[in-house]
Amino acid sequence: MIAIGSLVVLVTPRGRRYIRRLEPGNDWHSQDGILAVADIAGADYGCIVRTSLNVPVRVEKATLQDLLMGIKRQTQIIYPKDIAYICLKLGAGPGRTIVEAGCGSGGLTLALSWFCGPTGRVISHDAREEFVKLARRNLDWAGLGDNVDLRHADVGEGFAADGADALFLDMREPWHCLPAAFKAVSPGASMGFLLPTVNQVNRLLLALEKMPAGAIEVCEILLRNWKPLPDRLRPQDRMAAHTGFLIFCRQQENCPDFDGFMALDTRERKQAAAKKLRMDTGEDGADAAI
Repeated sequence: MIAIGSLVVLVTPRGRRYIRRLEPGNDWHSQDGILAVADIAGADYGCIVRTSLNVPVRVEKATLQDLLMGIKRQTQIIYPKDIAYICLKLGAGPGRTIVEAGCGSGGLTLALSWFCGPTGRVISHDAREEFVKLARRNLDWAGLGDNVDLRHADVGEGFAADGADALFLDMREPWHCLPAAFKAVSPGASMGFLLPTVNQVNRLLLALEKMPAGAIEVCEILLRNWKPLPDRLRPQDRMAAHTGFLIFCRQQENCPDFDGFMALDTRERKQAAAKKLRMDTGEDGADAAI
Protein backbone atom coordinates (compact mmCIF):
# COMPACT_ATOMS: atom_id res chain seq x y z
CA MET A 1 0.00 0.00 0.00
CA ILE A 2 1.18 3.51 -0.85
CA ALA A 3 0.28 6.25 1.60
CA ILE A 4 -1.98 9.10 0.50
CA GLY A 5 0.12 12.24 0.17
CA SER A 6 3.10 10.38 -1.30
CA LEU A 7 4.86 11.50 -4.48
CA VAL A 8 4.90 8.68 -7.03
CA VAL A 9 6.27 8.30 -10.54
CA LEU A 10 3.97 6.84 -13.19
CA VAL A 11 5.83 5.19 -16.08
CA THR A 12 4.00 4.47 -19.33
CA PRO A 13 4.90 1.72 -21.84
CA ARG A 14 6.34 4.50 -24.07
CA GLY A 15 8.85 5.35 -21.36
CA ARG A 16 7.24 8.64 -20.32
CA ARG A 17 7.57 9.47 -16.61
CA TYR A 18 5.01 11.54 -14.72
CA ILE A 19 5.43 12.55 -11.08
CA ARG A 20 2.18 12.94 -9.14
CA ARG A 21 1.14 13.42 -5.52
CA LEU A 22 -1.54 11.01 -4.32
CA GLU A 23 -4.39 13.18 -3.11
CA PRO A 24 -8.14 12.40 -2.96
CA GLY A 25 -9.82 13.42 -6.21
CA ASN A 26 -6.50 13.92 -8.01
CA ASP A 27 -6.96 11.09 -10.53
CA TRP A 28 -4.42 10.98 -13.37
CA HIS A 29 -5.90 11.87 -16.78
CA SER A 30 -3.92 11.16 -19.95
CA GLN A 31 -4.31 9.94 -23.54
CA ASP A 32 -3.89 6.44 -22.11
CA GLY A 33 -7.02 6.85 -19.98
CA ILE A 34 -7.79 7.67 -16.37
CA LEU A 35 -5.88 6.20 -13.45
CA ALA A 36 -7.69 6.48 -10.12
CA VAL A 37 -5.82 7.53 -6.99
CA ALA A 38 -7.39 4.61 -5.11
CA ASP A 39 -5.94 2.12 -7.62
CA ILE A 40 -2.45 3.61 -7.25
CA ALA A 41 -2.66 3.73 -3.45
CA GLY A 42 -3.78 0.11 -3.40
CA ALA A 43 -0.69 -1.05 -5.26
CA ASP A 44 2.95 -1.40 -4.21
CA TYR A 45 5.96 0.34 -5.71
CA GLY A 46 7.15 -1.52 -8.80
CA CYS A 47 3.69 -2.91 -9.54
CA ILE A 48 1.51 -2.42 -12.61
CA VAL A 49 -1.85 -0.67 -12.46
CA ARG A 50 -4.21 -0.25 -15.40
CA THR A 51 -6.00 2.82 -16.68
CA SER A 52 -9.64 3.04 -17.74
CA LEU A 53 -8.45 2.12 -21.26
CA ASN A 54 -6.63 -0.97 -19.88
CA VAL A 55 -3.17 0.54 -20.53
CA PRO A 56 -0.58 -0.79 -18.06
CA VAL A 57 1.28 1.84 -16.01
CA ARG A 58 4.12 1.07 -13.63
CA VAL A 59 4.24 2.82 -10.24
CA GLU A 60 7.66 3.82 -8.91
CA LYS A 61 8.84 5.62 -5.80
CA ALA A 62 10.06 9.16 -6.43
CA THR A 63 13.82 9.50 -5.94
CA LEU A 64 15.83 12.67 -5.42
CA GLN A 65 16.59 12.75 -9.15
CA ASP A 66 12.86 12.53 -9.93
CA LEU A 67 12.22 15.46 -7.59
CA LEU A 68 14.98 17.53 -9.17
CA MET A 69 13.71 16.95 -12.69
CA GLY A 70 10.07 17.44 -11.66
CA ILE A 71 10.24 20.91 -10.09
CA LYS A 72 8.61 23.93 -11.70
CA ARG A 73 11.20 26.02 -13.54
CA GLN A 74 11.52 29.64 -14.48
CA THR A 75 15.29 29.38 -14.78
CA GLN A 76 17.80 26.83 -16.06
CA ILE A 77 18.39 24.36 -13.23
CA ILE A 78 21.67 22.71 -12.30
CA TYR A 79 21.52 19.14 -13.59
CA PRO A 80 21.74 16.09 -11.30
CA LYS A 81 25.13 15.07 -12.73
CA ASP A 82 26.58 18.39 -11.55
CA ILE A 83 24.58 18.57 -8.31
CA ALA A 84 25.95 15.21 -7.13
CA TYR A 85 29.56 16.37 -7.46
CA ILE A 86 28.78 19.78 -5.95
CA CYS A 87 27.27 18.17 -2.85
CA LEU A 88 30.31 15.89 -2.48
CA LYS A 89 32.80 18.74 -2.86
CA LEU A 90 30.90 20.93 -0.38
CA GLY A 91 30.58 18.07 2.08
CA ALA A 92 26.80 18.48 2.32
CA GLY A 93 25.52 16.30 5.13
CA PRO A 94 23.98 16.14 8.62
CA GLY A 95 24.92 19.02 10.89
CA ARG A 96 26.49 21.08 8.11
CA THR A 97 25.62 24.70 7.30
CA ILE A 98 25.75 25.42 3.57
CA VAL A 99 25.33 28.91 2.10
CA GLU A 100 24.01 29.36 -1.43
CA ALA A 101 23.45 32.38 -3.64
CA GLY A 102 21.46 32.38 -6.87
CA CYS A 103 18.85 29.80 -5.84
CA GLY A 104 16.82 30.27 -9.04
CA SER A 105 14.13 27.57 -9.22
CA GLY A 106 15.67 25.79 -6.23
CA GLY A 107 17.16 22.63 -7.76
CA LEU A 108 20.45 22.71 -5.84
CA THR A 109 18.63 24.08 -2.79
CA LEU A 110 16.40 21.01 -2.81
CA ALA A 111 19.38 18.65 -3.01
CA LEU A 112 21.26 20.47 -0.23
CA SER A 113 18.15 20.27 1.97
CA TRP A 114 17.91 16.53 1.27
CA PHE A 115 21.54 15.80 2.15
CA CYS A 116 21.86 18.13 5.16
CA GLY A 117 18.76 16.67 6.82
CA PRO A 118 17.09 17.80 10.05
CA THR A 119 20.36 18.63 11.81
CA GLY A 120 21.83 20.65 8.93
CA ARG A 121 21.02 24.09 7.62
CA VAL A 122 20.88 25.67 4.17
CA ILE A 123 20.92 29.46 3.82
CA SER A 124 19.96 30.44 0.28
CA HIS A 125 19.87 33.91 -1.28
CA ASP A 126 18.50 35.38 -4.50
CA ALA A 127 18.23 38.98 -5.61
CA ARG A 128 14.89 38.33 -7.34
CA GLU A 129 11.91 37.83 -5.08
CA GLU A 130 9.96 35.76 -7.62
CA PHE A 131 12.74 33.13 -7.61
CA VAL A 132 12.77 32.98 -3.81
CA LYS A 133 9.01 32.33 -3.84
CA LEU A 134 9.36 29.71 -6.60
CA ALA A 135 12.14 27.90 -4.74
CA ARG A 136 9.98 27.79 -1.61
CA ARG A 137 7.02 26.38 -3.57
CA ASN A 138 9.26 23.69 -5.07
CA LEU A 139 10.66 22.76 -1.66
CA ASP A 140 7.16 22.49 -0.19
CA TRP A 141 6.04 20.38 -3.16
CA ALA A 142 8.96 17.99 -2.63
CA GLY A 143 8.28 17.69 1.10
CA LEU A 144 11.62 19.32 1.94
CA GLY A 145 12.88 22.70 3.07
CA ASP A 146 12.30 22.73 6.84
CA ASN A 147 16.06 23.23 7.17
CA VAL A 148 16.23 25.95 4.47
CA ASP A 149 16.36 29.68 5.18
CA LEU A 150 15.47 31.47 1.93
CA ARG A 151 16.47 35.12 1.72
CA HIS A 152 15.49 37.78 -0.80
CA ALA A 153 18.82 39.61 -0.73
CA ASP A 154 21.66 40.96 -2.83
CA VAL A 155 24.73 39.12 -1.56
CA GLY A 156 26.96 41.91 -2.83
CA GLU A 157 25.91 43.62 0.39
CA GLY A 158 26.73 40.56 2.49
CA PHE A 159 25.47 37.08 3.31
CA ALA A 160 22.98 36.16 6.04
CA ALA A 161 25.54 33.76 7.49
CA ASP A 162 28.71 33.66 9.54
CA GLY A 163 31.06 30.71 9.97
CA ALA A 164 29.33 28.48 7.41
CA ASP A 165 30.88 25.11 6.53
CA ALA A 166 30.64 25.63 2.76
CA LEU A 167 29.34 28.06 0.15
CA PHE A 168 28.18 27.84 -3.47
CA LEU A 169 27.55 30.68 -5.91
CA ASP A 170 25.50 30.29 -9.10
CA MET A 171 25.83 33.87 -10.27
CA ARG A 172 26.85 35.67 -13.45
CA GLU A 173 29.66 37.73 -11.84
CA PRO A 174 30.63 36.01 -8.56
CA TRP A 175 33.95 37.87 -8.36
CA HIS A 176 32.10 41.01 -7.23
CA CYS A 177 30.98 39.38 -3.97
CA LEU A 178 34.08 37.32 -3.13
CA PRO A 179 35.07 39.46 -0.10
CA ALA A 180 31.59 39.00 1.41
CA ALA A 181 31.61 35.29 0.52
CA PHE A 182 34.93 34.65 2.28
CA LYS A 183 33.62 36.45 5.39
CA ALA A 184 30.57 34.18 5.46
CA VAL A 185 32.52 30.91 5.79
CA SER A 186 34.70 29.35 8.46
CA PRO A 187 38.47 28.85 8.00
CA GLY A 188 39.17 25.97 5.64
CA ALA A 189 35.64 25.95 4.24
CA SER A 190 34.93 24.56 0.78
CA MET A 191 33.58 26.97 -1.82
CA GLY A 192 32.11 26.32 -5.25
CA PHE A 193 30.97 28.26 -8.31
CA LEU A 194 29.05 27.51 -11.52
CA LEU A 195 29.81 29.50 -14.66
CA PRO A 196 28.81 28.86 -18.30
CA THR A 197 31.69 30.42 -20.25
CA VAL A 198 35.49 30.30 -20.34
CA ASN A 199 35.74 34.10 -20.09
CA GLN A 200 33.82 34.09 -16.82
CA VAL A 201 35.97 31.29 -15.41
CA ASN A 202 39.13 33.21 -16.34
CA ARG A 203 37.80 36.33 -14.58
CA LEU A 204 36.95 34.34 -11.45
CA LEU A 205 40.38 32.68 -11.32
CA LEU A 206 42.08 36.07 -11.52
CA ALA A 207 39.89 37.34 -8.67
CA LEU A 208 40.61 34.25 -6.54
CA GLU A 209 44.34 34.99 -6.79
CA LYS A 210 43.72 38.02 -4.58
CA MET A 211 41.78 36.07 -1.97
CA PRO A 212 42.87 33.59 0.73
CA ALA A 213 42.02 30.69 -1.56
CA GLY A 214 43.77 27.48 -2.51
CA ALA A 215 43.20 23.95 -3.80
CA ILE A 216 41.52 25.46 -6.86
CA GLU A 217 39.84 23.06 -9.28
CA VAL A 218 38.09 23.70 -12.60
CA CYS A 219 36.12 20.91 -14.22
CA GLU A 220 33.11 19.99 -16.32
CA ILE A 221 31.11 16.79 -16.00
CA LEU A 222 30.02 14.83 -19.06
CA LEU A 223 27.54 11.98 -18.73
CA ARG A 224 27.21 9.34 -21.45
CA ASN A 225 24.68 6.54 -21.06
CA TRP A 226 25.00 3.16 -22.75
CA LYS A 227 22.23 1.08 -24.26
CA PRO A 228 21.57 -1.74 -21.73
CA LEU A 229 21.44 -4.53 -24.31
CA PRO A 230 23.69 -7.52 -23.50
CA ASP A 231 24.05 -8.53 -27.14
CA ARG A 232 24.46 -4.98 -28.52
CA LEU A 233 26.09 -3.00 -25.71
CA ARG A 234 27.09 0.40 -27.08
CA PRO A 235 26.87 4.10 -26.13
CA GLN A 236 23.65 6.02 -26.58
CA ASP A 237 23.55 8.28 -29.62
CA ARG A 238 23.08 11.35 -27.41
CA MET A 239 24.74 12.40 -24.19
CA ALA A 240 24.48 15.08 -21.50
CA ALA A 241 27.64 16.99 -22.34
CA HIS A 242 28.70 20.48 -21.28
CA THR A 243 26.21 22.19 -18.98
CA GLY A 244 28.62 24.49 -17.17
CA PHE A 245 32.04 24.85 -15.59
CA LEU A 246 32.40 23.95 -11.93
CA ILE A 247 35.05 25.79 -9.95
CA PHE A 248 36.00 24.79 -6.41
CA CYS A 249 38.45 26.15 -3.86
CA ARG A 250 39.10 26.22 -0.14
CA GLN A 251 39.35 29.20 2.13
CA GLN A 252 42.91 28.98 3.42
CA GLU A 253 45.87 31.07 4.48
CA ASN A 254 48.22 32.09 1.70
CA CYS A 255 51.80 31.17 2.58
CA PRO A 256 54.72 31.97 0.21
CA ASP A 257 57.01 29.67 2.22
CA PHE A 258 54.64 26.75 1.71
CA ASP A 259 54.44 27.48 -2.01
CA GLY A 260 58.23 27.77 -2.18
CA PHE A 261 58.63 24.11 -1.25
CA MET A 262 56.48 22.95 -4.16
CA ALA A 263 58.34 21.24 -7.01
CA LEU A 264 57.52 23.12 -10.23
CA ASP A 265 58.32 22.27 -13.82
CA THR A 266 59.27 24.92 -16.40
CA ARG A 267 55.70 25.76 -17.38
CA GLU A 268 54.58 25.99 -13.74
CA ARG A 269 57.50 28.30 -12.91
CA LYS A 270 56.45 30.61 -15.76
CA GLN A 271 52.88 30.57 -14.50
CA ALA A 272 54.03 31.37 -10.97
CA ALA A 273 56.16 34.25 -12.26
CA ALA A 274 53.22 35.63 -14.26
CA LYS A 275 51.01 35.43 -11.18
CA LYS A 276 53.61 37.23 -9.05
CA LEU A 277 53.85 39.97 -11.66
CA ARG A 278 50.08 40.41 -11.62
CA MET A 279 50.04 40.61 -7.84
CA ASP A 280 52.95 43.06 -7.71
CA THR A 281 51.62 45.38 -10.41
CA GLY A 282 47.93 45.09 -9.54
CA GLU A 283 47.05 44.22 -13.14
CA ASP A 284 44.32 41.71 -13.79
CA GLY A 285 46.41 39.88 -16.39
CA ALA A 286 43.40 39.11 -18.56
CA ASP A 287 45.44 39.56 -21.71
CA ALA A 288 48.63 37.96 -20.42
CA ALA A 289 49.93 34.93 -22.28
CA ILE A 290 50.74 32.16 -19.81
